[in-house]
Amino acid sequence: MSGREVKYTEENFKILKEKRKRARELMEILESSGLQSIAYGSIARGDVSPKSDVDLFIPQQIPSFKLELALEGFDFIEKRIVQATPNYAIKGEFVIDELTTISFPLVKMRERELEFYKFGGCINYEELLKDIRVPGVDKRLFLIVPDTMGHREFPLSEIHPSVVAKTLGISIETVLERIRVLSRRKEIGRTGIYLCERIPMAESFESALRDIVTKNPVIRRRLED
Repeated sequence: MSGREVKYTEENFKILKEKRKRARELMEILESSGLQSIAYGSIARGDVSPKSDVDLFIPQQIPSFKLELALEGFDFIEKRIVQATPNYAIKGEFVIDELTTISFPLVKMRERELEFYKFGGCINYEELLKDIRVPGVDKRLFLIVPDTMGHREFPLSEIHPSVVAKTLGISIETVLERIRVLSRRKEIGRTGIYLCERIPMAESFESALRDIVTKNPVIRRRLED
């Protein structure tokens, strides 16, 4: 693989530093409350822009009140329950601002669902402190491989899925599934998600989910898996 070299400017590295500083501040708060999190997407790979999100995810199922307590003092834009597809994990999200979201699972995560984060690239708190950048696939379906100057990028159409799987440390099944989903989005445009329900600030995620489950048998089946 040779790929295309993308060299970052000083401005690129400045934006990345600012985005990572924001992630570090939030991850420190979570760590101090015993909540381990990961930062994923472009912030983990390094190919950020001013509009890049700072997305954090807590990979283990926890009572939502623990996260509420950890984030006490923050003014959220909203709290919501989301599910990408009827078969995918149901998650709670705190939207802190337009570019910052912290999510956590409301059901037990399957191994492949956890691998989705590695597909796009993810780092933990210790890796963030060490300023580590990791490979991952962006929304264009390009494999981004960081280097000291910026990154090299490779269209997935020119790489065997097994090479992508080995590079990212995930199963080839996850690679094939994500390629299928993202290719479909490219063809027909962003299709939205199956569930995205805003909940009152004073209501717990668990209570809101119970109400949703009584009305939606599809979600109930995923909860019972």
